[in-house]
Amino acid sequence: VIKVVSELGHKNIARRYLQFIIDLIPDKAEKLQIMYGINKEKKLTEETLEHLAGYKGSKPVRVGNAAYHQKQNDIYGILMDVIYEQMVKFSVDIDNGEDLWAITKGIVWIVSNNWKDADKGIWEFRTEDRHFTFSKVLCWTALDRAIKVAEMLGKKHKIEKWEPIRAEIWQDIYDNAWNEEVGAYTQSYGSKELDASVLLMESYGCVNAKDERYVSTVHAIGKELSNDGLLYRYKNEDDFGLPSSSFTVCTFWYINSMFKIGEHAKALEYFERLLGYSNHLGLFSEDIDFKTKRLLGNFPQAYSHLALIECAINFSKKESEDEMLENLRY
Repeated sequence: VIKVVSELGHKNIARRYLQFIIDLIPDKAEKLQIMYGINKEKKLTEETLEHLAGYKGSKPVRVGNAAYHQKQNDIYGILMDVIYEQMVKFSVDIDNGEDLWAITKGIVWIVSNNWKDADKGIWEFRTEDRHFTFSKVLCWTALDRAIKVAEMLGKKHKIEKWEPIRAEIWQDIYDNAWNEEVGAYTQSYGSKELDASVLLMESYGCVNAKDERYVSTVHAIGKELSNDGLLYRYKNEDDFGLPSSSFTVCTFWYINSMFKIGEHAKALEYFERLLGYSNHLGLFSEDIDFKTKRLLGNFPQAYSHLALIECAINFSKKESEDEMLENLRY
């Protein structure tokens, strides 16, 4: 989210986000929660409001969020990616540079000691912990961006210490996340289930868009999770049963992935079709019903719109490159 917003030129939002994180972690080795209250509350006790039926009977109605104390290893990679991007944009003169370096060292310490553990994953499964591929990819991302930050600051001893950990995580993903029978990187180690979050492996730089395994994964996910131009985030049963609607951001991830592997025409076709499912203001919700295309879930959903913007930026860059090449011919 912050990365896309920053690319659009809203640099102060990124700065304020980083300050928000710095303020939350007085002890730089303190573990991050996956969420906080808007006023920096750390306790978000969940309660079910039994007296409310919910929109169209969509119980349960809850306040708070029990997921705040879940273990999700992906959050460290997401934060390190933001820290690195901001240090690139603002150089080493970025405000609170010492605080960010201290957080960087703290994140690497936490990831180094926890990346081998199972967790709840990006989708916050409330049942058993698993070795989710996306979580492992983001642990790799945390080390990769921390090394890049160390390179910017000339911290050679940290680079030498951290590089073997990054390599170990990558090899672990390569060996355990790939399912030869399915022909794809799957949702979790040893599983056959596909998961749209795995498409982000390329976006975070863990694999190249032309990598045979990644291309195969994109095709497998498109075949298994696509339904009338919309994507499931996964099809296996979760805390609420079998998924029955499309998770909007996942379709945008798929569009971006098709674009990255060179299937530009197909990606544009999906993109234009999906844009037609927004409301009269061009806004999207969290979910879309496969049959009726009705907008469901949280509305409007920021995650959906930022993924839309990322797609649009990619198409725009491609169009500009094509125009430049055309002009060079003449």
